[in-house]
Parts: sequence; structure tokens; C-alpha cells
Amino acid sequence: MRYIRYACIAIFAVALIAVALANRGMVTLKLLPTEIAGLFAVAPTVELPLFVVIFGGIVAGLLVGFVWEWMREHAVRAENSRNAREVRRLDREVKRLKSEKHEGKDEVLALLDEAS
Repeated sequence: MRYIRYACIAIFAVALIAVALANRGMVTLKLLPTEIAGLFAVAPTVELPLFVVIFGGIVAGLLVGFVWEWMREHAVRAENSRNAREVRRLDREVKRLKSEKHEGKDEVLALLDEAS
């Protein structure tokens, strides 16, 4: 199974390298539309290879997806936290009740009573 995973990673890496080599041309990215840039008298532009723009878009999309999913699952994580606190509370209560039940008894008899 490990070799299949390595093969998939290698194929993916070769595909990414092929995309990068095929898209080496420089492109101009304008950070503001021309009309808005004229209003502010600022025209921020960046010259980048096309593959950097493509890979940057993929990374940005992944980050947005991860953040979106993390926010969406907040309710599930909160409920799991509440359930874990409740389990710990009930476990403490069970231990307390067992110690009260066997208070004043011999330890061996208490263990035998627990087992049955």
C-alpha cells in the first residue's frame, strides 16, 4: 500500500512539474480594476509566471475550504466537548458512589463485591 501511495505522489508531482513548465509565461496581475485604480491614483500590478498564479489559486482555494469546514464543524466540536465533560463528571460520580458503598468494608470484600 505504501508503494501505491508513493506512486500516486510521484505521478502528481510529475503532473505539477509539467503544468509549471508549460505555463512559464509572465502575466500581469492587477490588484484593482482600472477604474478604481484611476480614482485612487494607484495602479498596483504584479508580474508573475502563470504557473505561480495557477498554484496560488489552488492553495488559496484549499485554505478557504479548510477555514470554511472548520467553522462549519464548530457545533460538532462544541457538542463533543460538552459530552466529554459530562462523561468525566459521571465517571467521578460513579467512583464517589462506589467508594461510599464500600466505606468501612474490607478492601478484599469490596473487590469481590465489585466483581459480582
